[in-house]
Order: sequence, then structure tokens, then C-alpha cells
Amino acid sequence: MTVLVVYEDREYLVEPGEEFGTDLGVLEIPTDVEPGQTIETHLGTEFRVRRLRGPDLFHHLERTGAPMVPRDIGLVIGETGIQTGDRVLDAGTGTGVLAALVARAGASVVTYERDPEFADVARENMALADVADTVEVRTGDLTDEIDTLLADGDESVRPYDVLTLDTGDAPAVVEHAPDLLVEGGFVAVYSPFVEDTREVVMAATEAGLTDVRTRETIQREMDFDDRGSRPSTAPVGHTGYLTIARNE
Repeated sequence: MTVLVVYEDREYLVEPGEEFGTDLGVLEIPTDVEPGQTIETHLGTEFRVRRLRGPDLFHHLERTGAPMVPRDIGLVIGETGIQTGDRVLDAGTGTGVLAALVARAGASVVTYERDPEFADVARENMALADVADTVEVRTGDLTDEIDTLLADGDESVRPYDVLTLDTGDAPAVVEHAPDLLVEGGFVAVYSPFVEDTREVVMAATEAGLTDVRTRETIQREMDFDDRGSRPSTAPVGHTGYLTIARNE
């Protein structure tokens, strides 16, 4: 079980039985380490052991690009109702934060990543997130595998409950959503550009999906000081566009 060890503003991912070196000394992680414990380095610095939570993955998994941020992932899970026992088909694995958090919500995930090196990193990240048993990272392009998925007679792997996409060719996959999804299943597409989003909406509509809707995700932090309270003057927290549709 991967855990976090924390000292002031420092956090490190560690494995049971690992020896981990810092400038504050060497930590020997017990094989039976448990959250809530305190571990001292050989120099006497105390680190607290913390259970790894979903949001921690965004900050600590090895990155191969710009991962979806927690608020967008929360919208995906909230809008599609991903739950224990669901089967999720994903494309555009990248770092794997979305796949990992979906798996930690109780779903099993098959995710496609085109770049072999990115796919290898994602597999390592799944192990760190303790979801390697429920996330299968496949190297390849989902658009090339759709015919194979549709021809697969094993109903234990299809149709899927939710389809999540973070790829430029998402419209080509959305076209096949009615065949890939169970009745009542959802599609969730993340797009960084509004032009791509428009194509996704058109593809979803032409495919006969219902309740097609798109939201721009913007979030502002609040500043509180002696003078008063107001939204932060930092740049607007835009991250992207999220399109949701349903297979009825």
C-alpha cells in the first residue's frame, strides 16, 4: 500500500519496506506501515504517515503531460455517476490521473494510450495508486480498436457503462458510443479547445445520444485578509470544456 510521509510542507510517496533518503535523513519505511504513525529519519526528524487520497495523485504521480485537474475529474464522476462495479472505457490515458481516480471510485477501467513510453509511465502510476488490478493500460489508438471491441463476444468486457475521452479524435469514437455503451450509459469528453468541443457535440447528436450538454470549467479562489474578502485577482481558472451525453 503506497502511503505519503509528511514533514511540514514536504510530502513523499513511499512504499512499505522502502528506504527513502532526504536531506533531513534516511527514512526506513516499515513493511507494516500504517497511516497515522510517526517515522523518524536517522537524524531524528519525524515524518507523519498519511493515507494516499485521490487528490494526492494529481500532485505526486509522474507526469507525461498536463493531466486533468481534480475539479474536472470530479465533474466527470459526478455527472456520469461512476460507481462500484462499473466498466469504464477510456482513451488518452496520459499520466493516468483520471483512470486512477475512477478506479478508486470502484470501477474497472480499460484505457488506451498511443505513446508507448507514456503507457509505461501510466502503468507505473497505476501501481503507485494501488489500482493496477483494476486498470488495464493498453498501448494503442482506441479508434483502431473499435471494430475489435464491437466484435468481441465476451459480454463481460462490453458494453461499457461509461466512455471517457481526452483525445483530439474524440468525435470519431463518440460516433460509436451507442454500440460501446450500455443503455443509459454516459459519454464524458474533455476538450481544451472550443472548436474540438463543437465537433464532439455534433458527433454525439448525429449518433443519437441524448441530453448532450457542454460546460466550461472555471473556478476562482477566494482571498481573505484584514481588509475584507474577495475573489483572487489571479488569472481566471479556466481548464477546459466538458461534454456529457447519454446513450438512451
